[in-house]
Amino acid sequence: MGSLVTQPLEPIKVAAPPKATSSVEPPPLAAPGAPTSPAEAPVFNNCWSCRVLSGAGLIGAGGYVYWVARKPMKLGYPPGPGTITQMVIGISIACWGVVILSDPKGKAFRVD
Repeated sequence: MGSLVTQPLEPIKVAAPPKATSSVEPPPLAAPGAPTSPAEAPVFNNCWSCRVLSGAGLIGAGGYVYWVARKPMKLGYPPGPGTITQMVIGISIACWGVVILSDPKGKAFRVD
């Protein structure tokens, strides 16, 4: 008698799955660090729709954060440090969206 914690564990035997008899074998995987073929361009290197979607989303999120912070000020409440910080963060998020829209990945710096 006793709990399951005090009793020794018994290993459970699991049968191995049957081996497939198909004659088609998968191609070997490339070694880590091996160069990939030039035909395989990075997917997110120049994706205009990805930049538009993420940039517009960040501009919208920044606008919303700024609008929520601005709403009490329109009702006559004086802005406190938290409200000012929230407005700055909202503007920063919106500016980040503008940067993503205007400057695609890989073109932000010059390669000499």
